[in-house]
Amino acid sequence: MSFLPTNYEVPSAGDKYAKFKQGDNRFRILASPILGYEWWIDGENGRKPVRTRMGNPIPVEFAEEYKHFWAMPVWNYQTEKVQILEITQKSIQKALKALAQDEDWGSPINYDVVVSKSGEGLETEYQTTPKPAKTLDPAISKAFKELSINLEALYDGADPFADQGEVVVEEAARILN
Repeated sequence: MSFLPTNYEVPSAGDKYAKFKQGDNRFRILASPILGYEWWIDGENGRKPVRTRMGNPIPVEFAEEYKHFWAMPVWNYQTEKVQILEITQKSIQKALKALAQDEDWGSPINYDVVVSKSGEGLETEYQTTPKPAKTLDPAISKAFKELSINLEALYDGADPFADQGEVVVEEAARILN
């Protein structure tokens, strides 16, 4: 008998957010993305992202550092969880936009997508491949419905997984400190 179960992995603290790993990353988009711009600032707890909606001005000091982003809830087949996926890679954005506008494919909410990542650093490349349309597994739909995700909270630097009561308490604590 071993100390830990076979194939045990320590859970990641950041398991609410999907990241593209080397190789194939299969996911199912569960809702339309929010769109905007993001840049990073240094804070007392390290670097953190600042996001704003499309059309809002970007501070001059970040005019050359910002990235366009999409953020959306997805079912990540690797982690078997509903997570938020943020896409800043233009090649992936362009591929998903083309699929959504294609009359044969339509909205990526209706099929799985595989993003294959290869290379590292400036040599990183992404290939986006749609999978044949299929009905969303009822267990995935149930998992998504049981979560309360407020993507708009990302614009305020808040936790999109927190319920509104938690957001109010966090905001009050921030103001009082």
